[in-house]
Amino acid sequence: MSSDFAAARLNMVESQIRTADVTDLPLQDALRVVPREACVPANKAYLAYADVDIEYAPGRWLLRPRDVGKLLQNLRAKEGDKALAIAAPYAAAVLEKMGVAVTRLDGDNLTSVPGGDYDVIICEGSVPRAPESWTKALAVGGRLGVIERNGPVGRATIYVHAEDGVGRRAVFDATPPLLAGFASEPGFAF
Repeated sequence: MSSDFAAARLNMVESQIRTADVTDLPLQDALRVVPREACVPANKAYLAYADVDIEYAPGRWLLRPRDVGKLLQNLRAKEGDKALAIAAPYAAAVLEKMGVAVTRLDGDNLTSVPGGDYDVIICEGSVPRAPESWTKALAVGGRLGVIERNGPVGRATIYVHAEDGVGRRAVFDATPPLLAGFASEPGFAF
């Protein structure tokens, strides 16, 4: 079975990651070897490399391969960085393979961030808006990647902590489910 997963992993990189303009070679190398199936319950392992969001725990989701690849590329993590992975077991494993020191946060209270001065923070799943505690945990020059969603389509957003404050930019559309504990903010509808 593991050779089937190895073939599926290579196919994922070639057909879902590289075709989505994920060109970062160290990231591609890590994605080729990190076993995504190890991050989901055994009864969902067959979905590990499919183009779907996979619920690995109640209200917790692995992003689609394309989305996690693009989000990781936009974060520009490098060996020696200090990272926080919020409800992001697969992204954490990929970052660790790239030589990044990762703290994992996956529990009931995802808004309370341990420590601080992170170079990279990533969240798999979506939230209506990144909590301020997440951006405050960034070191100067640090980047936060999260999908913000207040409707049918979300936007992968990168926050950057600069000397003069925190800026944000949207980088691509994505549609993962909202993380448990994060309610959609009411909005106006016609």
